[in-house]
Amino acid sequence: MKLNRDYPHLIFKTQWELSKRCLIMLGQCVAYIRAINNTPIMPQYYDELMLLALRKGAQATTAIEGNTLSDEEIARLQDGEKLPPSKEYQEIEVLNILNAFNEILVETVYNNKEQLISPELLLRFHKLVGQNLGEHFNAIPGKFRNNDVVVGTYRCPDYRDVVPLINTYCEWLRREFKYEDGNQMFCDVIIQAIVAHVYLEWIHPFGDGNGRTGRLIEFYILSRGGNPDIALHILSNHYNNTRPEYYRQLEKASKTNTLTNFIEYALTGFRDGLQLTLEKIQASQLLNTWQKYVYDKFGEIEIGQKEVFKRRRTLGLEIPIDRKFTFKEIPELNIKLARLYSGKSDKTLERDLDELIKNEVIIFQENKYFANISVLNKMIAKRKGLLINRPSKA
Repeated sequence: MKLNRDYPHLIFKTQWELSKRCLIMLGQCVAYIRAINNTPIMPQYYDELMLLALRKGAQATTAIEGNTLSDEEIARLQDGEKLPPSKEYQEIEVLNILNAFNEILVETVYNNKEQLISPELLLRFHKLVGQNLGEHFNAIPGKFRNNDVVVGTYRCPDYRDVVPLINTYCEWLRREFKYEDGNQMFCDVIIQAIVAHVYLEWIHPFGDGNGRTGRLIEFYILSRGGNPDIALHILSNHYNNTRPEYYRQLEKASKTNTLTNFIEYALTGFRDGLQLTLEKIQASQLLNTWQKYVYDKFGEIEIGQKEVFKRRRTLGLEIPIDRKFTFKEIPELNIKLARLYSGKSDKTLERDLDELIKNEVIIFQENKYFANISVLNKMIAKRKGLLINRPSKA
């Protein structure tokens, strides 16, 4: 491949080493991914997690480029609302990403229609990123650049080298990561997503939208490789939350000609994001288990007056499982309880609480009530305590 300039950092080889810490984090990522993929999620909560993931992903990848739309504003866009005319181009920018995410999910998750990274795929993704932005997008959507570009202190490759570099990039990703062989491991998927993103930033094949397109490729590779759809936004979210470090690591990688540190930086955020996602799912599972416990408890109680029975069961179900509260706070915990005890005397609420205490649904200590979720410990697998220090020899 004859190029107009030399690019020491674009060697299209394994220019990274995976430290012991990276290998441990990759193992943790794989464990989290398997746990997320194999944990059932109630449909309503799954829909909430999916909307949140898409929103966070769109906000993160556009915020890195200067978009200032808030989480609340993007939620309104997801609901089909329009923003004020002064924010129209930012609205289009975010909607483009949301539409691109959905298109990728339809192809990879629902239609099982995956493909290799190719120039055509890059151009299609770039077109999705830049469409309808007009003068707010300094490039022709779906076209490689035909001029030289400098980003900060980074001199991008000569525009005449873009096409051969992209062709080499796509061929290298195919050869290096062997996706088409059908036996790509989760670890390879994660590393490929990170590496493909960085290399595209270095080649900078477009006049504008390179970052968004690169992170879209990252999203695509993760989805294509079997990562859970509710976690595909994590890397973009990490880059946005640590933006100065993101730029510093990109610059450092281009100057040192190694991706070792960038991969470790990205893996740290990916691992932490997967852990947080799993914890959210587990919290929803805990709530579902708790509600089943409450239903089962009331199944053991003689119904008596139907209205009283239903009211007490509703109280048990609506009590939060993550905090303590006083007697006076109970009708203010949520709208359902406020309506339930509207017009009822304190004596009625007191009797209802006493019944829940008697049936081990709630506990009363130090003038506060709280859900008796300790009973759920019986449903958790028992394990021996970890050995922290090796016992000394006599």
